[in-house]
Amino acid sequence: MADTLLAASNLDAGVALVAAVTTDLVAEIRDRHDLWPTATAAVGRLTTGAALFGVGLGSNERVSLQIAGNGPLGTLAAEAWMLDERTAGARGYARNGRVELPVDARGKFNVAGAVGTGSLQVTRSSGIGQPYVGVVELRSGEIAEDLAIYLSQSEQIPSIVALGVLANPDGVVAAGGILARALPGADEGALATLEERAAAMPPVTQLIARHGDANALLRELAGDLELRSHHAIGIRFACRCNRAKVEAVLLGLGADELLQLTRERDRTEAVCEYCKTRYVFTAQELGDLAQRLTG
Repeated sequence: MADTLLAASNLDAGVALVAAVTTDLVAEIRDRHDLWPTATAAVGRLTTGAALFGVGLGSNERVSLQIAGNGPLGTLAAEAWMLDERTAGARGYARNGRVELPVDARGKFNVAGAVGTGSLQVTRSSGIGQPYVGVVELRSGEIAEDLAIYLSQSEQIPSIVALGVLANPDGVVAAGGILARALPGADEGALATLEERAAAMPPVTQLIARHGDANALLRELAGDLELRSHHAIGIRFACRCNRAKVEAVLLGLGADELLQLTRERDRTEAVCEYCKTRYVFTAQELGDLAQRLTG
């Protein structure tokens, strides 16, 4: 089944839920970056979290998540935005994708060990004015709990976040997540019930492997709580890089640095951190850029 984001709510109880199946998305990120299984789990969780946070974004808005940890993965980052009215795009990477740590007795990835301690930064950009930036210290490094803590501390939204990636050396078997958040005037009893169900529910990847769709995740968490206003959109890997943006970065180096590069090499390559696309500039092209700066 195609990757999907499915949102629903119960306004009487004051809760909104969104579930995501991101198996294909995480698989493409894994393949593009040649991520090892533990790194796949970490990047997949963060990218799925960005997708969940991005539900409801407008056409010029995007949400970016960045983890600065002292673990072997280094920096992790993920973004989500709307490609059109029916499809969201997302991307993610880790500074060091070749990280593999022993799993625990339950076969669970040691994402916390790979991430280490540090901070989580969430940036919401609208294309107008300054972006909203919130930062919290990592509590667990498992990512889902850290995202819930961010929503509670930085945006004052009581939330439940569950994320999962099931991967092996051959690829990604299942990936997805679910986010439940309180609306203004939320019923505390309904929130407590959702928290109890979240604590007792099977792993997200188990539910996806068994049922294969986002609706099963919603129903597992919601239980008897009636959900309305179901809204589904597709989600896929996408990247916002292009040659013009790379040129802008090169122009930021200044004319002297660009001219120095033309003397040192015949061609210069720039590689997108997210999609691994290579942009090649000849010495002549760099010289032309330097000329644009000097007039």
